[in-house]
Amino acid sequence: MEGTIRCSANYVSLSPISFLLRSGVVYSNRISIVYGDVKFTWAETRRRCLQLASAFTHLGISRGDVVAVLAPNIPAIYELHFAVPMAGAVLSTLNIRHDSAMISVLLKHSEAKVILVDYQFLDVANGALHILSKENIKLPHLILIPDGDKRPSNSPIMEYEPFLAMGRPNFEVVWPNDEWDPIALNYTSGTTSSPKGVVYSHRGAYLNSLSAVLLNEMPSMPVYLWTVPMFHCNGWCLTWAVAAQGGTNICLRNVTAEGIFTSIDRHQVSHMGGAPTVLNMIIHAPPSIRRPLPRKVAVMTGGAPPPPQVLFMMDELGFNVTHSYGLTETYGPGTVCAWKPEWSSLSRDEQAKIKARQGLHHIGMEEVDVKDPASMKSVLPDAKTMGEVMFRGNVVMNGYLKNAKATEEAFKGGWFRTGDLAVKHPDGYIELKDRAKDIIISGGENISTIEVESVLFSHPSILDAAVVGRPDDYWGETPCAFVKLKDGNNATMDEIIKYCRDRLPHYMAPKTVIFDDLPKTSTGKTQKFVLRQRAKAMGSITKPASKL
Repeated sequence: MEGTIRCSANYVSLSPISFLLRSGVVYSNRISIVYGDVKFTWAETRRRCLQLASAFTHLGISRGDVVAVLAPNIPAIYELHFAVPMAGAVLSTLNIRHDSAMISVLLKHSEAKVILVDYQFLDVANGALHILSKENIKLPHLILIPDGDKRPSNSPIMEYEPFLAMGRPNFEVVWPNDEWDPIALNYTSGTTSSPKGVVYSHRGAYLNSLSAVLLNEMPSMPVYLWTVPMFHCNGWCLTWAVAAQGGTNICLRNVTAEGIFTSIDRHQVSHMGGAPTVLNMIIHAPPSIRRPLPRKVAVMTGGAPPPPQVLFMMDELGFNVTHSYGLTETYGPGTVCAWKPEWSSLSRDEQAKIKARQGLHHIGMEEVDVKDPASMKSVLPDAKTMGEVMFRGNVVMNGYLKNAKATEEAFKGGWFRTGDLAVKHPDGYIELKDRAKDIIISGGENISTIEVESVLFSHPSILDAAVVGRPDDYWGETPCAFVKLKDGNNATMDEIIKYCRDRLPHYMAPKTVIFDDLPKTSTGKTQKFVLRQRAKAMGSITKPASKL
């Protein structure tokens, strides 16, 4: 409105810090965190996070400094999601599967002033600090997070609880000067020579957290089981989202089928999340581990396209699966396959196929589109024309830390370019076909590895599968399937190839099948670059094919 002036005295930057401050009052006596025998209320969590933020100032932490943490899904890493930004600092959650060399690179790149380390990963952290000590770099303060009585013997390192006790519960929060100020630094997949540090803002984290509440259909006081790593995209922003709703966080140090079913039964879990690998773990749990679900459990899946067969079996067990899609650069989930009532009358197989789509942008994202990466024109919504998935909106990263060139390339044309290939259906929903680097080009034809993998997952003897291209002198490259069979099941290469040829155009069927475990990332994604290397090392198929 013309002449209207915003009163700065009434303006506070959007930040998920406010979720905890509110829940500490509204839900003061409700349980906030459960970890084994450890339990905290929201009032206690608010007090502890304020104390922790205050304690960081004793180490000289100030606005914009980076605080790193190397820990699994335990209470400390949850508390740090609030305490670090309360101190005005930036939280960097590190992947617990990294080795000392990689951790040293990330600590150097981020210039972290403090690193808090779970006792299980102390040797990794010490190894990283040893590497840094040779480079005449000022080392970050090290704080140990024990687990009850589990700690290294005679360790002189400052421990988490005594450190927290140094702080004041009446600490005054250091609010961001601007809501676009950084709240978190998340490292995406890369090499030790070129790590990509994705910068999240307070505004983006706030909006994506509220969006996560909506797309997970979370009521007040949900019970959330932590099977998504909190170090991955800040737990898809659900670390902050659960606080917004005054929910209960059920922490799991290790994700196992038994731990999942036991936690659901014991704590009346209402929501959880996980990559398709976690879903696969659930549906193939032995009968001795499975327990009847006390109620319908909402599951958000993402990280890799879920095979329809996996979604179908999860539904049979009583889990309501919603499919989302996103990247580290979009704060985790950026789209959701929102369900339409008319689809409920379709066959269960058809429903599973629709659920496997990536859908549309969620309410916090401005737009998602599938575009020709050269012309930047939207592809036809014909479910056939392939293009690159692109995002724009408030919940897209600020950029890559200290890497202006990569940031510029990622946002070329005014959209964030994902590198993922997809089609757009007539209803506007998008469906991922492959990563641009994973697409197989065989005899001039594009082969979606996702489509081939969906067929493989429907085979009754296959537990896990991934498809990559193998060099072929005649066709350029042909599909090579890496397959893990279910315990007690048998299948030959010829049987699996025939199974695929009966259900796919023949040129899409694998010509090679390898039986082995599949290498995984900590978030459950198959490491296809490892499989591509193995396929390449097998050499090129030299015999010309008489038919496809």
